[in-house]
Amino acid sequence: MRATRRRRGTLRRLASILVGALALGALAVAIGFFAFVGTLDRSAAAPARADAIVALTGGSQRVTDALDLLARGKGDRLLISGVHETTTLAEIARLNPGQERLLDCCVDLDHRARNTIGNAIETRRWAAERGFSSLIVVTSNYHMPRTLLELDNALPDVEIIPYAVAPVGLDTQAWWREPNAARLLALEYLKFLAVWLRTTVEADPERSTAAHLMSGLRAPVSQGAATEI
Repeated sequence: MRATRRRRGTLRRLASILVGALALGALAVAIGFFAFVGTLDRSAAAPARADAIVALTGGSQRVTDALDLLARGKGDRLLISGVHETTTLAEIARLNPGQERLLDCCVDLDHRARNTIGNAIETRRWAAERGFSSLIVVTSNYHMPRTLLELDNALPDVEIIPYAVAPVGLDTQAWWREPNAARLLALEYLKFLAVWLRTTVEADPERSTAAHLMSGLRAPVSQGAATEI
């Protein structure tokens, strides 16, 4: 009986320790989430000049802002990464009137990247082919922290200058008032944590088993190629 009581007591203590650890972990994640949201850039300040510019697809404002930076001479060339395989420069020109000259001379389309991991891989290839050592990266403010993790991991020797776009209709300051905004930011935070863990233990995204798993058991990039104009 005494042995049984001791075992039960030990199990209760272990259960208490486990519950306490889980509670502390949940608290740490919650604090991290508020810190994550609090650091999101809400003002698109003019970046320093770089060799080139990269825009990650996912919102038309990203491409528009990237083309504006190119027109202002903030970089010599622009890569639009993650473009749908059927999208052409002519379609982008229709959505951005007045930018035809830049699109004809100085813009490359990447149709290969399927996600942020693929964006980083294709950006690395593009920068290496052209000898770029500094890049302005344009994406949504909530997506920027995860993007920087991926790019810093894939391009450790390239200077990355973030240019965060505040998406229209997404209030990252009063996100708790909007259920859709809260869900989006919570999901993005979980993705950020997953990428942080992956990039802590794995260096090359092209050889990363975790990267393929996070891509839904598919390669982060397709077998297509970037289109140079």
